[in-house]
This record gives sequence, C-alpha cells and structure tokens, in this order.
Amino acid sequence: MSMPKGYKSDKGYATVSGEGGGMDYRTIAEIMTDDGHKMNHATARNIFLRAMKKLAEPLCELYGIEEENGKLEKMTRDPRFQSSMIEVVSDIYEDPDYQHGKIKI
Repeated sequence: MSMPKGYKSDKGYATVSGEGGGMDYRTIAEIMTDDGHKMNHATARNIFLRAMKKLAEPLCELYGIEEENGKLEKMTRDPRFQSSMIEVVSDIYEDPDYQHGKIKI
C-alpha cells in the first residue's frame, strides 16, 4: 500500500516563498536549526499553519462563520487565504505609523 499524499487544496498548493521575498519551509527549518532550534520542514509548515489559524479565528468570529467540519482548518490551508494574510501583515509592517507592535490610530 502506498503512502498517503500530502494535502492538496482544490485551489492549488500554498507556498510562503516568493511572496514578498519569503522563504520556503526547508530554508526556514535550516535557519532555525542553525540558530539552535532543531526543526525540519514539516515543523516549519505546521508552525506557519498554526499562525494562519490564529489569524483566521477572529476573522471567522467577526463574520459569524461557525467552525464546523474542519472549515477553519480548510480555510487556513487555502493558498488564497494565506496570500491575503501575507498581504495584510506586509501592509502593516510597511505602514510608516507602525512602531514595534503598535499602530497609531
């Protein structure tokens, strides 16, 4: 019996490399390991997906989307959602009013 395949979204594969100079999971894992935090590419991916989930939870709550049947998990793995979150976070960091975790409102 063959090994099960990894997750493939019906909207394509998600990636963190290429978006605004991002790194792929292997590169992230190598840098973390060099810095003394043993990590492989799968762990880097899982940490990224957990971060996406932390961004998705309040958005779902804001828009009244109920978590059912793994809807939140599916959304966090969707490349379209990931790209939009990368864009939002990039805009925040590029904002001239952003200073060490605080944005002037």
